Amino acid sequence: MVSPSPGPAGERLRRWRLVLGGGEADSGLCALGGRDAAMDGTLEALYGSGSGKSGTRRDSGNRSAGLGGSVPRVARWLGDIRTYFPKSVVQVMQRDAIERLDLSSLLLQPEMLEAVEADVHLVGTLLSLDKAMPEATKEAARAVVRKVVEDLEKRLAARTRATLTGALDRSARTSRPRHRDIDWDRTIRANLKNYLPEHRTVVPERLVGHGRAAQGVKKDVVLCIDQSGSMAASVVFASVFGAVLASMRSIATRLVVFDTAVVDLTDQLDDPVDVLFGTQLGGGTDINRALAYCQSRIIRPADTVVVLISDLYEGGIRDEMLKRVAAMKASGVQFVALLALSDEGAPAYDREHAAALAALGVPAFACTPDLFPDVMAAAMERRPIPVPDACS
Repeated sequence: MVSPSPGPAGERLRRWRLVLGGGEADSGLCALGGRDAAMDGTLEALYGSGSGKSGTRRDSGNRSAGLGGSVPRVARWLGDIRTYFPKSVVQVMQRDAIERLDLSSLLLQPEMLEAVEADVHLVGTLLSLDKAMPEATKEAARAVVRKVVEDLEKRLAARTRATLTGALDRSARTSRPRHRDIDWDRTIRANLKNYLPEHRTVVPERLVGHGRAAQGVKKDVVLCIDQSGSMAASVVFASVFGAVLASMRSIATRLVVFDTAVVDLTDQLDDPVDVLFGTQLGGGTDINRALAYCQSRIIRPADTVVVLISDLYEGGIRDEMLKRVAAMKASGVQFVALLALSDEGAPAYDREHAAALAALGVPAFACTPDLFPDVMAAAMERRPIPVPDACS
């Protein structure tokens, strides 16, 4: 067994050795030393053959590896992977460690939370552990959640406000404006067919005007969020968007979460962290019951957008759910069904229910958070909602 030689061939051997791990790979490829050996150790602890819920791995050379159940050992491992891998890889490895090595219980200890790299998936795990979390850990957990929420707000808030403000302004245009509210540029464009060459002028048959500035609410938005365990990332993003929408005076936002029960978290929208800790991930799903509650709170159907965020695995009454959606649509409500609101790939969802909603004229698709403002803008302007390439 030799050290990898310099050059492209040696680099290929080195990479294959790191991919394949120890054991038989040791004799067939090359030896690792220094930083590479330490990196290999962090990978072996998580992905070595035989690693699993026990967190321990033994190979043909009787070397032991793994994370075990020791908080100091896991904390050191979390520090090591941040040393050797970029942030995006660290987050994947953390997620794999929680799932493969059953480390969820260790996240109930403050020193562990200080060592982890915070991301949306970690927030979902912490929320699912909330009821089991000791008081000594809750403040550390809230700090982790708040960091992720603040990062998401920086990423999403400015564009969301700009996009939706523009949509509200456009939807407020009127065809019977007062003289001082006429949008002359749009009026001229709309009447170019009426140009009279002999008079070198346009005869405006239709006036296009700016909506008069209103201090009141222009649109009502209801976010109805499925809090079953599979929707964890969507719950996090939707809570952040709910807080951003609630900060806009021209939009009245209601946020409702549900499993088999329905909880209205609207009064906590000023702090998305409070919203997230008000959820309870897991449990069953009763979409019909949740929509019944949302329907009872709609007072201006023609100015209301309802966004159902759910994988549509309905545990309630399917036919009643569809009748309720149809009734809301008939009353003038703009209804959108998002199968997921996350940065991940295509989700698992009930295709039969998605097809049934589509037959009612309700778009049902998964969408990335970056495209959510465009979806909302289309709904507010009451124009067809396209399914972007990044949605499925």
